[in-house]
Amino acid sequence: MTEKPTHLGAIPTTIGMSTRLAYERAQAAGIELNPLLKKAGLTKHQVEDVDARLSVLSQIEFLNAVAAALQDEDLGFHLGQAADLRRFGLVYYTAASSHTLGVALQRLARYVSMTNESFSVKYLEGKDIRISVNYIGVPRHLDRHQMEFWFTMLIHLCRELTGRAVQPNHLSLVHRRPVDSSSSEFATFLGCDIEFGAALDDAVFPLSIADIPVVSVDPYLHKLLIANCEEALSRRPAKRGPFRAVVENAIASLLPHGNARASEIARQCGLSQRTLVRRLAAEKATFSEVLNNLRHDLATQYLADDSLSISQIAWLLGYQEVAAFSNAFKRWTGRAPREDRMQREDDAGAGRSGRRALVGFST
Repeated sequence: MTEKPTHLGAIPTTIGMSTRLAYERAQAAGIELNPLLKKAGLTKHQVEDVDARLSVLSQIEFLNAVAAALQDEDLGFHLGQAADLRRFGLVYYTAASSHTLGVALQRLARYVSMTNESFSVKYLEGKDIRISVNYIGVPRHLDRHQMEFWFTMLIHLCRELTGRAVQPNHLSLVHRRPVDSSSSEFATFLGCDIEFGAALDDAVFPLSIADIPVVSVDPYLHKLLIANCEEALSRRPAKRGPFRAVVENAIASLLPHGNARASEIARQCGLSQRTLVRRLAAEKATFSEVLNNLRHDLATQYLADDSLSISQIAWLLGYQEVAAFSNAFKRWTGRAPREDRMQREDDAGAGRSGRRALVGFST
């Protein structure tokens, strides 16, 4: 199998708020942070410098590492629930000085790219209100905690701005969750059902929330902040990310349907198949390499979820037969999927025993 790239080119950046909150939480829990920072390609100086922008990929990797170290399946949710929204700066105050929640959410959608370049946020108003998020320049399948942090922060913001228990009708998230995870706590906070493994990331609200007054409304401050945001936005270059990430995100949504062919992905991207091949080649990649690497990554995630059978995983990855998946997995790792799952269970058991031994020793 072709070696995976170590970088994606022009990596989007972020103000790193969830990274810094995760860093503080891990530090308070006594977790050794240097190995986690190194794994994510970050330094202590970068994280502690509140003005430094961080790579979005590094943020995703760091959140995953901290969640594992803390054994917190709900890390993104917990960080978003407890966050002091004022730390988000200009974008927060633009929303907080709006007349109504609808205007606040529209402004949030317009200006959020100034804090996180990988997010394209849309506010859609019709029979209901939808806030949808698309990733730009970052493969969506790598993330879970950052997206859960963002939507938790969104609900937190709505409630803080209005002083009301605003809740969505429905939340859809692209990533999957183990059935036995504590997602019920997440759902309880939101006040709605959550659909994991959805085709897109979006929150649906009743149309009536648009007219709820914002308790901190300040029209003069709002006018000043909008002018500053518009000026900052005009200076930003057009959002562009590596084409490989665009292709990966298109493939991921089509894999379970067995329709992740180059011709269909090209159509989804609004390109000819020849142009698709040429643009991937410009990034020193091929379609088969991107497809195989994505399947490998997703297989690793799915095998960690005991609620998914091997046959279900094969279907999710677009294989018509379990044998085809098993053969591919052996090429990637040198062992069968079931062997890999058993090894993970053994490693997890050893890790738990080690932690119990350390606790016993310390007491």
